[in-house]
Amino acid sequence: MPQQKDIVKIAIQMPGAYPQLIQLDQKKPLSAVIKEVCDKWNKPDPENYALQYTDGVQCYITESWFLNGVCVCVVGLQGRCAEDLYKGIQSSDSGVRCDSLKLLAAVSTDITFAQEFISRDGHSLLVQIVEGASEEPLLMTHALTGFLELMDHGIVSWENLSSVFIKKVASFVNANAVDASIQQVSLAILESMVQSSSSLFPQIMQEVSLERLITLLQVTNLQIQTKAMALLVALLQTAGDSDRQTLLAFLSKKNLRMYIYKNIIHSSMPMGDEMAHYLYVLQSVSLNLLESRMRTPMDIYSQEQRETLQGLRQAAFETESEGSLNNERRRSLCAKEFRKLGFSNNSNPGQDLIRIPPGLLALDTMSYFSTRYPDAFSRFVLENSSREDKHECPFARSSIQLTLILCEILRIGEPPSETGSNYHPVFFSQDRLLEELFCICIQLVNKTWKEMRATQEDFDKVMQVVREQITRTLSTKPTSLELFKNKVNALNYGEILKLRQTERLHQEETLAPPVLELKERLKPELQELIRQQRLNRLCHGTLFRKISSRRRQDKLWYCRLSPNHKVLHYGDVEEENETPSIETLQDKIPVADIKALLTGKDCPHMKENKGKQTKEMLDLAFSITYDVEEYSLNFIASSRTDFCLWTDGLNVLLGREMNSESMRSELEILLSMEIKLRLLDLENVPIPDTAPPIPKPPSNFNFCYDFSQAEQ
Repeated sequence: MPQQKDIVKIAIQMPGAYPQLIQLDQKKPLSAVIKEVCDKWNKPDPENYALQYTDGVQCYITESWFLNGVCVCVVGLQGRCAEDLYKGIQSSDSGVRCDSLKLLAAVSTDITFAQEFISRDGHSLLVQIVEGASEEPLLMTHALTGFLELMDHGIVSWENLSSVFIKKVASFVNANAVDASIQQVSLAILESMVQSSSSLFPQIMQEVSLERLITLLQVTNLQIQTKAMALLVALLQTAGDSDRQTLLAFLSKKNLRMYIYKNIIHSSMPMGDEMAHYLYVLQSVSLNLLESRMRTPMDIYSQEQRETLQGLRQAAFETESEGSLNNERRRSLCAKEFRKLGFSNNSNPGQDLIRIPPGLLALDTMSYFSTRYPDAFSRFVLENSSREDKHECPFARSSIQLTLILCEILRIGEPPSETGSNYHPVFFSQDRLLEELFCICIQLVNKTWKEMRATQEDFDKVMQVVREQITRTLSTKPTSLELFKNKVNALNYGEILKLRQTERLHQEETLAPPVLELKERLKPELQELIRQQRLNRLCHGTLFRKISSRRRQDKLWYCRLSPNHKVLHYGDVEEENETPSIETLQDKIPVADIKALLTGKDCPHMKENKGKQTKEMLDLAFSITYDVEEYSLNFIASSRTDFCLWTDGLNVLLGREMNSESMRSELEILLSMEIKLRLLDLENVPIPDTAPPIPKPPSNFNFCYDFSQAEQ
């Protein structure tokens, strides 16, 4: 008896009879299934019949596998069907011709039928019908559709088509009074020609003008809009590099983006997936024109490129008296100003632009910003020139990295995906997307830098946050630069931290209970690892600045923990880069005498200078009290990182829990990495919520081998 899972119910339709619902055994060969069906209707010679789907694509069924509830019909074999349609198309009766062409358009999707029909030279018959152009619009639509389906199988080369046929199909596209269905299929045929054979590109470009395609993009018929865009994209992808640049320049001159922006993106009708794909490809092809600049390093011997660099410097700083300086002083002044601009190699800043990517594209974006928005450019440079060296946001270094980030986000240099549809509406709102995004985002870098109170050591962290800000904002599909600017500036560093925390909590909620239990078990071990790291940092020591009543910050002192973790040693130092040994630090405080750790406004030195300290100073201040809280040792950390390390370390010495944001962040990172490593072998293996039950013990243990008896 066949198993229940092999039995399916399908609807069988026989021409001239009512459909029947029957049960079929999928284990039977297809020939046996067809014989069984023919026997039900008393049809002789079952070998002359086949089964065909009636819903969707009407393909012939070639294997005995069906889904429950499908509807199939009994038809003649592919060869017999091809012969009947070949004769029907040539009938003198227009009704028979129309029915034959309609059925041909439906069954030509089946490759076996297509081979049979083409072997009878049926495709040439369709070519003659199209070239004659004497049929009614409905018949012509069926003929073109059938021809397109036959050619898509690749049995016959598109290059074999005559120029007369190509001109006739192109005339359907160019005509204003032609039926919309004919125009739609004609556009699809031309698209397939261009994609299949680059040799047909010149003739199609000659027959169908770009102006005509732009006109078709403005019609209200969505199908024609989509097919016109498909042909336009196919032409751009098939064209060589020089032809592609010429085509895009022409389309830019004709303001194609604005047509798309108004008539497609902001259309009242919903956009289909196919159109979204073509917009994505058009965006990708256009942006990839920047690839050559992105992959070209700066030539330090190029006079033009060196002048562009000097133009950046001159736009940022006044250079009126530069002409009166000798060569040596001029070089010294230039090096100083290039350092203020944020170049790593200030004596030869071109070296910073040798890295590819982003290569010369970074120079282009910086130059565009300085000329397009000179006030914002000067404000960025001068604001950071007035900060301390380690707190300044380096314009050039940030620009180079930001250009690379934008290239990666916009996928410049990557060929368009065959299934991609992630286009950016803002791309079609103006002409120079990369440069305009750069101008907004370089100011975002400076804003985020200040929000994070970053130093030079935090450069990579800042750029990671900026990347996240840009990516999250673009994912909301802003339709204009102004909207992008407002959204990305509203997504400040605090909001990014909140979003990260929310996503982390969501991930934890979706973890299986056994994984959560494993996470809790790992926590104490990793917390101990962080404690040891904090104590090691205290043993290494840190340099602090003294804040006197006169606000002078030139006095330095050093503090470090003894290797046995029992004494804090501290004392004054002369040089900023000096790392004194414990023996040279004369002052000391036994850890056992420390009574409390104070932070922020609770610190004695913050209370003494109440009203004078800044918020930044309050966030970095901490103190320890000792000897019955009569004395205190006051600290002001140089960065938030040092503040977290020292307050965590002192809490460990006092037997308290670490509570800094740095500790929480590091613990989450370590837990996440450890969990991933532990679960590496369980990838794609479902983890049950509860442990599987332990099986009952066997009724006896006779399978146990007794070694003692074996030795006897």
